[in-house]
Amino acid sequence: MKLLTIKNPFSAPVYHEETVTSTFDAARQLAKQGEVHGTVIAADFQEAGRGRQNRPWAAEKGKNLLFTILLSYENISSIPVALTLRTGLAVSLAVEDLAPSLAGLVKLKWPNDVMIYAVKDETARKAAGILTETDGKNVFIGVGVNVSQREFPEEYRSKAISIAQAVPDLAEDSRFSLLEKILVRLYEEIEAPNKPAMWRERIMERLYKKGEAVIFAEGAADSNNLIEGTLSGIGPKGELLIIPGGEERERAFMTGELRVYTSYEYALE
Repeated sequence: MKLLTIKNPFSAPVYHEETVTSTFDAARQLAKQGEVHGTVIAADFQEAGRGRQNRPWAAEKGKNLLFTILLSYENISSIPVALTLRTGLAVSLAVEDLAPSLAGLVKLKWPNDVMIYAVKDETARKAAGILTETDGKNVFIGVGVNVSQREFPEEYRSKAISIAQAVPDLAEDSRFSLLEKILVRLYEEIEAPNKPAMWRERIMERLYKKGEAVIFAEGAADSNNLIEGTLSGIGPKGELLIIPGGEERERAFMTGELRVYTSYEYALE
């Protein structure tokens, strides 16, 4: 494990390993060793990387940004509300910082995905996934961003996108530059004392499918409890707000996912 010399506004170390079982596992070990709030572990490859609902996490070795940040709080009530969504906001802003030509094309798909619109066909595809877990005191936020990977397995090609695919002239190894930008943005979103507390507004400005007709699966990822309606926004705790078809009032949902694809779930879900 080596120390990366990149800026971390959390005033904590940023470590790097070539291969780990998962950055989550490595971060949990660092927490046991007493590493401080804001410590980061990044890796070139995860042997057992996973996403939401334990779905496989597909990434080409050394091409993408894979990391977990350790955040420590006094108790569970001290954890910032809607932390996964706010991390997604930080990631989307950092992607636009890295590639300004993508301004307005990076969206947040509730609850934990970052989407990029491919200008050539106006289709949004997944560029990043976020997974958050807590033991009640420590919070582990795992982030995976497709950065320089230019080819995906056939079953993912219509569903996944990398920054390099959207911006062909992106510098070949931009992942650690992106990591630094994400850490700056995340610090601003959850800890900077002078940051306005308007995270909901900032998220809703880039909320994927806002104002559009959607199909939502309430509960577990394989749920058949489908709700059709209009996605109207997010609530004060980060819950998804939908106006079901035939109804006039919004309903709030804390668990579930938008049904965007009709077949095989895509990489990084």
